[in-house]
Amino acid sequence: MGNTNTKWIAMSDSAIVSEIGKFIKNERLNNNKTQAQLAIEAGINRWTISQIENGEAITMLSLIQILRALNSLHLLEIFSVKQEISPIELAKMDKNKRQRARNNKPDNSSNSTW
Repeated sequence: MGNTNTKWIAMSDSAIVSEIGKFIKNERLNNNKTQAQLAIEAGINRWTISQIENGEAITMLSLIQILRALNSLHLLEIFSVKQEISPIELAKMDKNKRQRARNNKPDNSSNSTW
């Protein structure tokens, strides 16, 4: 399977916005919502929904509101930054990891009456 990102790389910015608009429209129709219903749920103007579906640019905030109303915020997961530990920090953590268990109870064998 080849690199699936080449489609996006070859596209202009306006073509990408148009694809996002097609996605929004498709999701809206799959959810059986009119533009007006989606606009009310997203808290934005219906004109903004029409604008993105027609391939016009909208603000990032409007896009987030639309995705939230479509229950599609999970698409933004790709933007989350994952905390990665450097190999040096990992080695330091392994060095400090306990290697044995120790019995912390006092040794009562010297108090034996035998």
